[in-house]
Amino acid sequence: MSNKIEKVFFKIIIPNYNNMPYIKKCLDSILEQTFQDFKIIIVDDLSTDLSDKFCEMYSRKYPDKIAFIKMKYKGHEGGARNTGILYDI
Repeated sequence: MSNKIEKVFFKIIIPNYNNMPYIKKCLDSILEQTFQDFKIIIVDDLSTDLSDKFCEMYSRKYPDKIAFIKMKYKGHEGGARNTGILYDI
């Protein structure tokens, strides 16, 4: 789990499970917005397609904007989303 990030207007929670074909476009689109008072919380639900590694790399590239959480157990229906909601920014 990443370090805490400062308080912001809102947080964007991105549950990730094997989203390699889509995750770069998703993150780049969010990061290119003109409104910047947000933080992205990516919660990986034990991906098997290397999208977790990609998300972790993006969180290191943009530490002030992106927090990365890797679930320890499969979250199933909403588990990753709920973990992101509870993450303290």
